[in-house]
Amino acid sequence: MFITGLGTATPPQRYKQTECWEAVQAASQFPRLAPRSRAILRKVLNGNNGIETRHLAFDSLHEAFTLDPDTLHGRFIRYAPQAATQAAERALVNAKTAISEIDAIIVSTCTGYLCPGLTSYVSERLGLRSDVLAFDLVGQGCGAALPNLRAGEALLASGRCRRVLSVCVEICSAAFYLDDDPGVLISACLFGDGAGAAVLAHEPVRGSRSIEWKQAGSQLVPEKRDLLRFEQRHGMLRNILSPAVPPLAARYAEELLNAMLARSGVSREQITGWIWHAGGRDVLLALQGQLKLSDDDIRWSAGVLRDLGNVSSPCVYFVLESALSGNAPGGLWWLSSFGAGFSCHGALLEVGPAN
Repeated sequence: MFITGLGTATPPQRYKQTECWEAVQAASQFPRLAPRSRAILRKVLNGNNGIETRHLAFDSLHEAFTLDPDTLHGRFIRYAPQAATQAAERALVNAKTAISEIDAIIVSTCTGYLCPGLTSYVSERLGLRSDVLAFDLVGQGCGAALPNLRAGEALLASGRCRRVLSVCVEICSAAFYLDDDPGVLISACLFGDGAGAAVLAHEPVRGSRSIEWKQAGSQLVPEKRDLLRFEQRHGMLRNILSPAVPPLAARYAEELLNAMLARSGVSREQITGWIWHAGGRDVLLALQGQLKLSDDDIRWSAGVLRDLGNVSSPCVYFVLESALSGNAPGGLWWLSSFGAGFSCHGALLEVGPAN
C-alpha cells in the first residue's frame, strides 16, 4: 500500500494559550472552581507546556463556556463534516486523484456522534460515487488514525478497492468539560480541533514523493482502559486523563516498536524519521526518555503540538505532512499513535528521497 496524498484542515479561528487564560477568567464557571483548579489553569495556560496556539471551533472563546449537550452537539455537526471534507479535498488534490476514483471512505472520530455517520456527510459534500463503501469508526480516541489506515490496507489487499480515502476528524471543543478534576482541566488546556486525510492506493503517484506502507502492528491493553477514556456525565463527554498516561504511552510505544523492528529485520539505527502522535509535552518527554530520542527526532511532533495542541486522532496526519513539507530525509520512518483503550499502534514506512 502507498499513501499517495495527504491533506489537513482546521477551523479558521486560532487562539493563543494566553487568550484562553483571559477568557476562562471571565467565565461564569471560574469563580466556582477550587483555588487549586484555578492555579492549574493559570500555570498550564501561561506556562511552557509545549503549546502556543490552538485552532478551536468558536467565533469567540466565550462560546466555550456554554456547556450543555445541545450546544456541544451543534458544534460537532457544524464543524466536523466541514473540516473532514476540507482535509479530504486537499488529500485528493495532493494525490492527483479524481473524486470518481475513490472506492471506499473510512472516517474516524470520538468527539461526537451522528447517525448516519460522518461518511454520509463527507461523501455528499465531496460528491463520491453512490456505490462507495463507507465505514464509520468510533471510540478509538487519539490512536484512531492507524486502525483507520490498516482498515484501508485490508480493503486494498482484498482486491475490492483500488483507492481508499482515510479521514480522521476531531472537534475537541465539542467535548469540552470543566470541573475540579486535574485531568479534566489539563484536557481543556491541551486539545485542539482539526482533521487529516490520506488517499491510499496500490501504487505511488508518478512525480511525487513515494510513501510505502511496509508493516504495521497494534497493542491493546484493556486493563489500563480507565486511565485514558471518555465518560458520559450530564449528557456530555468528559475526558479522563491520568498522570500515568505519559510513561504508559512511552512504555508500550517502545514495546511495539521493538516487536515490529524484530519482525521486519530492521534495527532502530535504520529509522531516519519519527512520526509520533503529539499527545502533549509530557508524552513527548516520556518518549524521548524511554527511547533515547533526540530533540531532532521529535521536532515534527513538537512543532505540531506547539502550533495546534493535541488534535487527537488526526495528529499523525499533521506530523507526517509537516515532515514531508520540511523535506525530511527519506528512508525508513516510524509512524505511531496511541490513546484510549489503552491502545498503541505503529507502522513502518519507506519514504522516497526529498525533492
